[in-house]
Order: sequence, then structure tokens, then C-alpha cells
Amino acid sequence: MPAEKSSAVRSRRPAPPRSAGRGSPAPRAPRGGVRRLYEQARRAWDRPLTAYYVILGSSLLITVLGLVMVYSASMIQALNIDKSSTYFFGKQFVAAVIGGALMLIASRMPVKLHRGLAYPMLMITVFLMVLVQVPGIGLSRGGNQNWIYLGGPFQLQPSEFGKLALILWGADLLARKQDKRLLTQWKHMLVPLVPVAFMLLGLIMLGGDMGTAIILTAILFGLLWLAGAPTRLFAGVLGFAAALAFLLIWTSPNRMSRLSCMGIIGEPDPDDGCWQAAHGIYALASGGWFGSGLGASVEKWGQLPEPHTDFIFAITGEELGLAGTLSVLALFAALGYAGIRVAGRTEDPFVRYAAGGVTTWIMAQAVINIGAVLGLLPIAGVPLPLFSYGGSALLPTMFAVGLMIAFARNDPAAKAALAMRRPGVRWKTMRRRVTKRPSGER
Repeated sequence: MPAEKSSAVRSRRPAPPRSAGRGSPAPRAPRGGVRRLYEQARRAWDRPLTAYYVILGSSLLITVLGLVMVYSASMIQALNIDKSSTYFFGKQFVAAVIGGALMLIASRMPVKLHRGLAYPMLMITVFLMVLVQVPGIGLSRGGNQNWIYLGGPFQLQPSEFGKLALILWGADLLARKQDKRLLTQWKHMLVPLVPVAFMLLGLIMLGGDMGTAIILTAILFGLLWLAGAPTRLFAGVLGFAAALAFLLIWTSPNRMSRLSCMGIIGEPDPDDGCWQAAHGIYALASGGWFGSGLGASVEKWGQLPEPHTDFIFAITGEELGLAGTLSVLALFAALGYAGIRVAGRTEDPFVRYAAGGVTTWIMAQAVINIGAVLGLLPIAGVPLPLFSYGGSALLPTMFAVGLMIAFARNDPAAKAALAMRRPGVRWKTMRRRVTKRPSGER
């Protein structure tokens, strides 16, 4: 009887797995593999320091890749003006170093100090924008008078700092009004935010810079949307801005020609206003999947105007191909999504408005620049943030990125995670776990 029972138990045991032969099918992957990967990715994204690392990493990668492309796209332009091939790259590298220092300072500054900079920065920016219109001080480039000469090869565009000033001042204003529960009234939501924004827009439009005015308008709409502006109020401001933009475009032949270049097909004349738009498309089309190679662009040899500033994305597509352009788009998407996360998870109204304003600024400017290169939007003459040549655009943008890094670091969960990673805190934690033994005990 025991022998029969043991044989029955042995018969119920599972057979050992057979070795996979030549004709045996490959083992199937578990059905929950994709779901497990999704859950792991979701848990990784929900970690406290994810937004901090994504903002820091994506912004630095965009800046470094931008330096490489500025050098590649600008060498022919530098030689054409009897300068060294590294002329534009050297200036951009100096601006990137200064911008990196500003980003580090901004990331270490407390939120109260950022709020304290709001009013001084706004007043200084308005003063500089007024100086641009003074004859003998303001400079004109490309038909727009929005530069101040600083001496040597250096110039300053105050309107670029106006974007940062509007964000800090507007965020501080809306945060103080929210604390007093005044944003439920439309007059407190609009005044004085909209009049001050229109004053900045007027100073910018005096110089003819339509592209910067569009970005500033997008920042204003972003702040109003974050403040919870009702639909009718939001639509009213949007309709007024659209009517004003239509009037400015209709009365300017240059802007009308840019608008007519959307979706251009064919070969325009060199004197045609659509020459730049057409050759931007040619540069992207000739890049293929992986491009012609770094430095091997053909369009930068005089066919494409402004290859290192407004149309650097076209040179990137020609030299690095679709893979390079998609990499740039992915980095901007990661930066924008991390900014939305910082704005959405905070309980501080100033942090929410400022982070949302910076995200609106960078994403709107990137969309307008890339859309113009692709022929989907009119050419607005705005650089690609952190990527195109231009120190006046790079410095405030890197400071704004440092602002978002500071907000991501100040999150309570992120603070706790950073504190646990410090060597001193970890050593003290380990020492507390060791129990003291009485003297003489081994």
C-alpha cells in the first residue's frame, strides 16, 4: 500500500521541462510583460526627483547640441564676413557659460528671492526697451530696431528679458491676488496685468519685432488661463489680440509676404520673400533618415539665409536627418511635460504661475520656430530656445530653466529625497542604527 501511494504521488508530479530542440517552438513571453514595463515607467515618473532630473538633463542636452549645430551652421557665415570659422560659436559658447552660471544661481535661489526680483526686473526691462527707441542708442537689424550696442561685438536685445520680467511680475501679482481671494472678480484678474503686458507689447512693436510680440501674447494668455479666467473673458482678450495682429500684418508688406509663404511649392526667386522658407524645406527634405553628416550641409553655403539663428532646425534636419530632428523634438517635449508637472503638483500659487508661464514661453516659441521651418506657420523671426545662436535669447531662457529647477527642488518630497542622498545625512542615519555596547563587552 505505501508503495502504491508513493507511485501515485510521483505520477502527479509535473514532468521536468524538455530541452528546446531544433523543432521546438521558442518560449512565449509572459502576457503581463508590457504591463509590467508600463507600471515600472509610471512608478519611475512618479518619483519625487524625476521632474528635477528631466528639466536639468533635457535643457543641458538641448544647449550642448545647439552649440554643436551653431558651430556647424555658422562657419560659412563667419568666413563670408572675414571672420574665423569659430566666430559665432565662440560668442555662443561664452553666452552658454554665463547662462549656465545664471541657471545655477537661479536654481539655488529661494522662492522668496525670485518674487523679490519681479518688480526690479520689470522696471529695468522697461527702461532698456525705452532706450532702444532713442536715436544713437538703439540699433536696427533685419528691419527691426530692438537692439542696444554694448561695445565690441556684443549687443543686447531687451525684449528677450521682457518675457522673463512679465512672467515673474505677473506670477507675483496673481499669487498675491489669489491669497486675498480677488481673482474671482474680472477687473482684478485683468488690471494691472493686461495693461502692463500691452505696454510691453507696444514698446516691442515700436521696433517692429512681431515674433517677440507673439511670444509675449502667448505668455499673457498662459497666465490668464492658469489664473482661471472665464471663457468669455479669455475669448475677449484673444479676439482683441487677434484683431490687432491682423491689423499689424495687413498694414505691413513684409509681414504679408511672410504670411503668403506658408506651404509654398516651387522655386522662388532670390529676391522673393519666400526664398528662405523654400530652402528651409529643401534642407529638411535632403536630410533623409540620418542626414548627410555633421558639417556636410549644402544649404548653409549661401542658399539659406540665417542658417544659425531662425533656421538652425533646417540645418539640423539636413545634417542629422529625421533622427536628429526627432531627438530635438523629444527633448523639448520632455522639458515641457516636466514643466507642466512642476506647475500642476505645487500648492504655492507663485510657483504654479511662474512654472506655467516659463513652460508656455519655451513651448510656444519652439512651436512657432519649428512650424515656420516646416512651412506650417509664417516666419516670425524667433529663435529656437536654448538651441539657436543669440546670447540675448539664451541668457534669460537659461535663467528661466534654473527657475523651474529651483521649483522642482523645493517640492517637499523632492527636498526629502535630496536630503537622504547627502553623505552626511546617510552617515548619521547609519550611526543611529548602531546600538552602544557596555564597556568591556566584546
